[in-house]
Amino acid sequence: MLQRIVVDTNALISRLLLPRSVPGKAVRQAIDAGQVLVSEATLAELADVLARSKFASYVSIEDRQQFIRLLGRVAEMVPIAHVIRACRDSKDDKFLEVAVNGAASVIITGDKDLLALNPFRKIAIVTPAQYLLR
Repeated sequence: MLQRIVVDTNALISRLLLPRSVPGKAVRQAIDAGQVLVSEATLAELADVLARSKFASYVSIEDRQQFIRLLGRVAEMVPIAHVIRACRDSKDDKFLEVAVNGAASVIITGDKDLLALNPFRKIAIVTPAQYLLR
């Protein structure tokens, strides 16, 4: 059975900007070895962040839009039936929601607010480096 995986926005952006970085490699491995899960909220956050002008000098807007389209093709869209309010930073609850509603086994993140909750309802919350060692 494929591992069901949630990847946070920063790790996904690292995959686009620095594919050979540890987060970039972790995202590649997650896509190759499992089923990446997203929600409308997590995809919207990724699109919002990638639309920022600060990324223009690194990657074209066309390439950023293509990255979101490709992710949309390989990821499973998870409907959010159960709302979660558990993280110190409420903006991070959307990743917990995808994990719980999508029956994920792991969340890949570098976010200290999410990492502090490991494990969350039997879902491992690991850094990209820890994920690569699994």
